[in-house]
Amino acid sequence: MNENESRRLFLDGMKTSIPIALGYFAVSCAYGMAAIIQGMTVTEAAITSLTNLTSAGQFAGTTLICAGASLFELILTELIINARYFLMAISLAQKCGGSVPLGKRLLMAYGITDEIYATAVSKKGKLSFVWFMGLVVLPVIGWTAGTIAGGLASSLLPQNLVNALGLAMYGMFIAIFVPAARREKAVAICVLLSIALSCLFAWTPGLKELSNGYVIVIVTVLASAFCAWKFPRKEDEPQ
Repeated sequence: MNENESRRLFLDGMKTSIPIALGYFAVSCAYGMAAIIQGMTVTEAAITSLTNLTSAGQFAGTTLICAGASLFELILTELIINARYFLMAISLAQKCGGSVPLGKRLLMAYGITDEIYATAVSKKGKLSFVWFMGLVVLPVIGWTAGTIAGGLASSLLPQNLVNALGLAMYGMFIAIFVPAARREKAVAICVLLSIALSCLFAWTPGLKELSNGYVIVIVTVLASAFCAWKFPRKEDEPQ
């Protein structure tokens, strides 16, 4: 592949990723605010976003870090929350064929997110390393820049407003879950079961002594396993 062809593929990947980057900027602003509220500095939050492209994993990981959880709790929580990326990486590796060496595949794995994976896997033909890296670069910039913007906003706002934004973060997650729960019974039951288990660990003597890290892991595994058993998705059912 000559230089002009590589440049064309890279720019095409960047062009394709513009909507993803804009969406990531908005979401990561919320993460930047939440990170500052919980005690991180803007620099720490920005480095976290630059090295971890996972919204759920970052929110959970930041909560554990700021709560002083152990490294084992943090690793276990992130493995469970982000386990789906292993399957996505295997799928993309197959789409690459044998033309992309291991070192480049590892670099591609850094940029795998739900949206980037969906875009890459739907592209016709074999997956090009150069095109994929073009697809990754703007979302990484958007995700990191949004975190910095949200973090700076929280740092400059009055403390009373910052505390109010802490409540707004919970409202944002409720707004995400409620529409899906109204559409699908399985999602509603999973959410309600997670709430019930969280309350159980928060108020039951003995159980409430468990750290946040282990509670997140246990609740995630139990709720997911129950709903996977009770509401299996059929092969012909739309995703």
